[in-house]
Amino acid sequence: MRALIRRVSRAKVRVGSWVSGKIDSGLLVYLAVHGKDDREDLEWIVKKILGLRIFDDENDRMNLPISDAQGILVVSQFTLYGNLRKGFRPSFNKSAEPEFARVTYDRFLNVLSEKFKGLVQSGRFGENMFVEVEEEGPVTIWLDSHEKAY
Repeated sequence: MRALIRRVSRAKVRVGSWVSGKIDSGLLVYLAVHGKDDREDLEWIVKKILGLRIFDDENDRMNLPISDAQGILVVSQFTLYGNLRKGFRPSFNKSAEPEFARVTYDRFLNVLSEKFKGLVQSGRFGENMFVEVEEEGPVTIWLDSHEKAY
């Protein structure tokens, strides 16, 4: 499982004119499911997201995790598994098949909502979405549950 996490002042995702998710201060999480992901991968990503100390403390140092007063907006993005090893057209062969990815994405949202008491919003899985973001920092963090050593 891969997650690209961005600290935001606000973020919103639309499908056409319908707003499917919106947060003020918090995290925008782009999430991709690998074909071999399991419960351990999901739990590891959730734990890392909720433990990330990327919010400023009283001394303006990144030292605080997300608070329950903030929000998390999750957007599915299989293209995080795109690779260009064979040229210029990305291959997504490590991305999970759509049905497995959808089930895992929904499970991720459920686990995240159970463990985080703040607002959890999401985009629509498998839809073409429009994401509006106002980044803070900017701060962007990359997580990959299959490469935990970095």
